[in-house]
Amino acid sequence: MESIAERMLPAPRGGGFRMEGYWVWCGSVIRGEDERYHMFASRWPKSLPMHPGWLVASEIVRAVSDTPEGPYTFQEVVLPARGAQYWDGRSTHNPHITKFGDKYLLYYMGSTHPLPDVVAGDGFGLEDPRCIVARSNKRVGLAMANSVFGPWERSDRPILPVRPNRFDSYLTSNPAPCLQEDGSVLLVYKARQYEGNVHGKMTIGAAAADSYRGPYRVLTEEPIFPPDQFHIEDPFIWKTQEGYELLAKDMEGTLCGERHGGIHAISPDGLKWQLSETPKAYSRTVLWDDGTEQTMGNLERPFLLFHDGKPTHLFAAVADGPGGFRNAENTWNMVIPLKP
Repeated sequence: MESIAERMLPAPRGGGFRMEGYWVWCGSVIRGEDERYHMFASRWPKSLPMHPGWLVASEIVRAVSDTPEGPYTFQEVVLPARGAQYWDGRSTHNPHITKFGDKYLLYYMGSTHPLPDVVAGDGFGLEDPRCIVARSNKRVGLAMANSVFGPWERSDRPILPVRPNRFDSYLTSNPAPCLQEDGSVLLVYKARQYEGNVHGKMTIGAAAADSYRGPYRVLTEEPIFPPDQFHIEDPFIWKTQEGYELLAKDMEGTLCGERHGGIHAISPDGLKWQLSETPKAYSRTVLWDDGTEQTMGNLERPFLLFHDGKPTHLFAAVADGPGGFRNAENTWNMVIPLKP
C-alpha cells in the first residue's frame, strides 16, 4: 500500500484557510449537512506573539468551502472565551471535529487562568506567570451540537482531567478521537507530568469511553509510546481492518529522518504501536500546484479527511520563515490532496 507521502498531489496555493490579522492553526474538516466543507480551526490575534499567545487568547472558529481544497471563508467563532471561572474560559485550541449519527462532536483543548488579560506589547512570553498557569491548566474537553452550525453544548468539566502521580499529572491536550460503529471512543492524547514543580517532556496516552458522552478512562499506567524512544506530538489516528494507524509530528527527526516531519505508525489495538515499514508520512517540504517547492518553517497538526473510508486530503497547520514559531510572519492551514 502506498504511503501518505507517495500519494500527495501538488497543494493548491490559494487553498486552505488564513485570516488577515490572525495567527491560524489546527485545521479539522468535516462535510456538513449542507454538503459543504466546514473547517474548525484555532485563531488568535497577531498583536500577540504566535507562541505562546495561543495559550491565553486562542479561540476555535468555523470556516466553510464548497470543496475540500478551499479556500475556506471565516463564518463564526464557535468556542469563544467565556470567563476565567470556566476550565476552558480563556483559551480554546486543538479542535478535532467528528460525528456520530446526527451528533457533531468537537474535541478540543481548553485552559484558563486568574490573571489579567494579555495585551499587545506587555512583554508576554514563556516565563510570564499567565503563560505558566495557562499551560498547567490545559485539559481535553468535548462540545456537542445537532448541526454543524451549532449551537454548541459545552461542559463545565473537561473529559480528561489530570491524574496526580501519573504521566498526565500536569496537563492533557491534543485530542485525537476515533469513533467506533457502536459509539464507543478510543481517544489518544498528549500529556505531561509534574517533575518537582515543573513539567516533564511530552508523552502520548490513550483513553476510552463506551459512549462519546463519557466517562473517559485512561487505559494504561504508562504512555503508549515509550518516551525514551518516541518524542512526538500532534497525534491523529484512524481505524483500519487490521487495527489502527497514526500520524504524528517527529519532534527531533529520530524516527522519520526529518526534524518536525511526520511519522506513520500502526497498532493492532490502539495501545501497542510500532513504526510502519515506511515510517515517514510526510515532509515539511511541499510541492505547490504552480510547480514550486517550499520547505515550511512549520508543518504540523496533521488531519486526514476521509471519503468512503479512504483518506482524500491531508490538512496541516503551517508557518512560513526559516523554522520555529518565533521566526514566522504568517501561519495558516494548508491542504494537500491525495491520489485515490
